[in-house]
Amino acid sequence: MRYIGKKFLTLIIALLLISIVVFLAFSILPADASIAKLGQNATPERIAALRAEMGLDRPVLVQYWSWLTGAVRGDFGTSYQYTGTGVASLVGGRLGTSAVLSLISLVMVVVISIPVGIFGAKRRSVAGRAAMTTLVHITMGVPSFFLGILITYLFSLVLKWFTIGKYVSPAEDLSASISYLVFPAIAISLPKIAMTVKFLVSSIRAELHKDYVRTAYAKGCSRNGVFYGHVLKNSLVPVITFLGIIIAEIVAGSIVVEKVFSVPGIGLLLVTAISNRDYPVVEAVVLLIAVVVIVINFLVDVIYQIIDPRVKL
Repeated sequence: MRYIGKKFLTLIIALLLISIVVFLAFSILPADASIAKLGQNATPERIAALRAEMGLDRPVLVQYWSWLTGAVRGDFGTSYQYTGTGVASLVGGRLGTSAVLSLISLVMVVVISIPVGIFGAKRRSVAGRAAMTTLVHITMGVPSFFLGILITYLFSLVLKWFTIGKYVSPAEDLSASISYLVFPAIAISLPKIAMTVKFLVSSIRAELHKDYVRTAYAKGCSRNGVFYGHVLKNSLVPVITFLGIIIAEIVAGSIVVEKVFSVPGIGLLLVTAISNRDYPVVEAVVLLIAVVVIVINFLVDVIYQIIDPRVKL
């Protein structure tokens, strides 16, 4: 419990620091919220009146406290682009789509990388290992957005398996929605699969050279019994932490991929908000992504310590 308490305290401090950075990043911009809302050609009088109305003439600390308390309640103000529309409703309406896309991507990573990693670690052929290592490194080096472009060209324009921009919400047709999201999920997950395979293979090979493996063989245990009963179980422990990093990368990495595939998630909302200088939406989405990443890392650390109490992160 003491370990979890320390981690929770670190979590709170990290969230507080992230909120300060996010708020200050938009507070020091040359064109503040009033100019972004009225435009560059607005008169000084209109800008001053709007600044007073929005509370931008108050001290920065007062502004930050007001913004932070509102964010804790789920109130991020109203959008500049969609006049009168609350930021929370905009983000909430897109959150489900991004969550499903991230979940599909994660399932692909786990379902594919673990069997492939086991297969690669058990191969003794030098040529086979070299071929797998080369393929893994190539896949790791290709950005998700570039994979998205290739997948879009091949499966949408050439094979006509799906149509860009024709996303259907799960409420309308669940199977059609998942079928559409599979393609951006492939673009997101492929580099992550390669990374996980490389990490798992390295972890398994490190375990295979430990003393307890030789002892098990000396006692007459079969090769598969040692591998699946001891080596694989111990090798998967550090992979859990690595998967936490992968989940965070999936959440953050879906931003550009959503734009490529025209998926109406928070990534596409963020890109659109940045191009339109819709600062309240940008602040809310950036803070949300940061919170998700930090909370995931916290949960992974706790799970890791529960699985292996010897670990003190």
